[in-house]
Amino acid sequence: MIRVMKEAEKPVLAMDLGGTKIIAAIISSKVIAKEYQLTLADEGPQSVIRRILSTIDHLLGLRNLDPSQLDSISIAAAGAIDSEKGLVTSSPNLPGWCDIPLRDTVGGKYGVNTFLINDASAAALGEHHFGVGKGINNLIMLTVGTGIGGGIIIDDRLYPGPSGSAGEIGHMTIDVNGPECNCGNIGCLEMLASGTAVAKEAIRRLSQGERSSLTEIVEGKIENITAETVSLAAQNGDSLALEVISKAATYLGIGLVNLVNIFNPEMIIIGGGLAKMGDLLLEPARRVVRERAFQLSARLVRIVPSQLGDDAAVFGAAIFARQQK
Repeated sequence: MIRVMKEAEKPVLAMDLGGTKIIAAIISSKVIAKEYQLTLADEGPQSVIRRILSTIDHLLGLRNLDPSQLDSISIAAAGAIDSEKGLVTSSPNLPGWCDIPLRDTVGGKYGVNTFLINDASAAALGEHHFGVGKGINNLIMLTVGTGIGGGIIIDDRLYPGPSGSAGEIGHMTIDVNGPECNCGNIGCLEMLASGTAVAKEAIRRLSQGERSSLTEIVEGKIENITAETVSLAAQNGDSLALEVISKAATYLGIGLVNLVNIFNPEMIIIGGGLAKMGDLLLEPARRVVRERAFQLSARLVRIVPSQLGDDAAVFGAAIFARQQK
């Protein structure tokens, strides 16, 4: 059992706000209630915030808790986060989110201490304390899903950077002639190796007349292709799906080479939805690291899947709240 805090301590309500889904949990010495919601990010910030508040209300109702019985609320959110000011300053996968005062909006309604942290940084904390990164002093976490985020642990501590926005690994430039990213840059890792990128590449190739079992899986509606359907087809031996994943994995590997050469980490943890592909994604990426990174650093680093899966950022958000005491 994962013990985030002591039995006698008040629970934390922890939340992971991503581009696709919202995961929230009330955590004491164990998870005592949990809720999933779709983010529906295209509806805009105010709609998403209403969904966040209704999720919190529902969780509190499940356990018949008053907000005053919480220790705190801690939100892990996708994007560039100013933790000191409690702002989501920008978020490529949350359209319209620019300097949104999420911490104070939530804290103001419930009257409890509220904290805000980047979701991938929270995931790094979660894996470092409770997951595959436990006992590892220097590690990097990548969350590879709708987008790509990152969290950095140096000398056993989260490295947030002076403005709290360190670890935007998905927005390192990989291809100067690549596709335009939602962040406004060109050729970001996120546009080449995320779940969104995998789906777009499969759709592009099918639109050009290539054949694949993907067409049957989505009953001819290729616009409904997702990274999950591409993974399913690949596991059944579909050559187009395998090539699409191999291409994304190669780009991911190039990004990892940069991280290995710059940080010389002991471990790189891959989480998020694409990590569920396992070695279909990770083995080609590892091969690129072996071929391209400095050999001393490449021999040291272990590139492994997340142990906590979708719960990493929720547990990390709870830890972040406890660390603010």
